[in-house]
Amino acid sequence: LAQLPGMTDRLRALWDFGDLDASESRLREQLSSEPNDRGRAEVLTQLARVEGLRGDYEAAERLLVEAEELAGGGPRIPLERGRVLRSSGDPAGAFPLFRSAFDLALTAGEDFIAADAAHMAALVDPAGIEPWTQRGIDLAEERAGAAYWAGPLYNNLGWHRFEAGDATGALDAFERA
Repeated sequence: LAQLPGMTDRLRALWDFGDLDASESRLREQLSSEPNDRGRAEVLTQLARVEGLRGDYEAAERLLVEAEELAGGGPRIPLERGRVLRSSGDPAGAFPLFRSAFDLALTAGEDFIAADAAHMAALVDPAGIEPWTQRGIDLAEERAGAAYWAGPLYNNLGWHRFEAGDATGALDAFERA
């Protein structure tokens, strides 16, 4: 799988969202080759994401707990825990986790993860979709590590504006995407 331009997440290249089994297999192979607990924890968060996408929220949570035990924290754990909550029908419970992931990622200099967290926060905070999207866009435009997210964020903003009846704003966002 090819790395997309502007994408600095080392594990993203292991993903094929259309083939979760293949993604899981690549992630498990990566897990066995990680040289330290921090790296293993990072991979475990992505295996949790696979389980969340499959709808096995209990398995996802077990993997996230295992990741916490190995690494003690980091922005990927609240990001993926938030995704699990959102997918399981608790977007309100997911929002503080996305906000936490955003703050932790900024502090750690993990710009790709911070922009992803802003993207997810925007999806679960209807009153905050524009401010959270703008946070992600600002990050994507200011920092190369988050550049990938400009397109998806502008796209989401375009759809939000279109659904709100703002055709001019929607067109502007889609053109920027």
